[in-house]
Amino acid sequence: MFDYMLTDEQLKLRDEVRDLVKWVPKQMILDMDEDKIQFPKEFLREAGRRNLMGCRYPKKWGGRDMDWVSTCMVMEEVGTLGYIFSCIFGVGAELVCDAIIQHGTDEQKEKYVKPLLRGDIFAAECLTEPRGGSDFFGATSTAVDKGDYFLLNGQKRFIVGAEGADYFLVYARTNPDAEPHKALTCFVVDRSPGVETKYLYGLMGDRGGGTGRLVFKDVKVPRENVIGEVDGAYAVFTTMMIPERLGTAAMTIGPARTALDIATAYTSKRKAFGRVINRFQGVSFQVAEAAMLLDASRAMIYATSRAVDDGADKYVIRRMVSETKKFVTEACQKVVHNSMQVIGGIGYTNVLPVERIYRDLRLASIWTGTNEVMSMIIAHEWYREFYKTLEKRLVRDYEADAKEADAVDEKIYE
Repeated sequence: MFDYMLTDEQLKLRDEVRDLVKWVPKQMILDMDEDKIQFPKEFLREAGRRNLMGCRYPKKWGGRDMDWVSTCMVMEEVGTLGYIFSCIFGVGAELVCDAIIQHGTDEQKEKYVKPLLRGDIFAAECLTEPRGGSDFFGATSTAVDKGDYFLLNGQKRFIVGAEGADYFLVYARTNPDAEPHKALTCFVVDRSPGVETKYLYGLMGDRGGGTGRLVFKDVKVPRENVIGEVDGAYAVFTTMMIPERLGTAAMTIGPARTALDIATAYTSKRKAFGRVINRFQGVSFQVAEAAMLLDASRAMIYATSRAVDDGADKYVIRRMVSETKKFVTEACQKVVHNSMQVIGGIGYTNVLPVERIYRDLRLASIWTGTNEVMSMIIAHEWYREFYKTLEKRLVRDYEADAKEADAVDEKIYE
């Protein structure tokens, strides 16, 4: 985030996060990329010890009473280590905890939020299923009401933290006869008999996060582990899309920034044809474009964070979050592309970490809702706002300002 947009308290927090980033040993990064570390519990424990997770939550539950602007700043800084670090940092503290803070009971917050933010336990979010990605409400996992408990059966896939998490935020079908938005319930499911990590994926990038497939077989979930209302998962899901997508956008900036820093340093030293290559427009213009895209991404993150913090209209927030997720993830992928391009062949090797960043950031435009889904949401909400404005006659009729505006016979719509 831009320094001049941050308060003294936020700048202090940023320095604390940068100190955590410096603490992380190089070998941890390398071992995660080679899947020798399948889930970096040590990193999360250290982040919790420093009270850096969940900064926007109330202090009574382990946060710092800060805001979304602060959260996005933290996610950017953590992301400079690598995209997977911000992924596992955010999944538990910014996604799972968010659902419990907003929709859970005080008992659930005491049991699951406080120890997670301390780094004592770990969590994962379970949305995607083998037969459905973006079709969340098509979930087929079931939880049958048995009175004091629900009997959970089903599978979830591509779960960051499937290996390593102590509990899971799980959405399951509890009312099979209801319309999709009234058919699901959200649960906290402890790692217990019947919960099995069945498969760990060999990923192109973002390794070391314990990403796998979970199988739930006759798992007894206590009724007190329902988040919100029975058959009320839609309310949880809609609020979760803010940390899911705004968080994803913010964390994408960090790795892209690292790649551009490396490219800037390299092109300031590398010589060709007797000159430092940053003197060539073919190089410097690509660096300039990357810097512009990073600044535009930060500006969009800041504007959307402020909208959420200030309680803007929920439909406007939905559009802005979707725009931010799509624009920032694609812009940052372009930043990394440009960075590798100006470095040249050595950027394609593991002599520099740009190749790892390139692999990692390919995920950004796929998960937490593909960017194609973001476009659908953006279009839907844009037209909604347009017609709402038109109905209220809040703006000038600009179409009438054309010289031949009265030529109605020429305005053919069918």
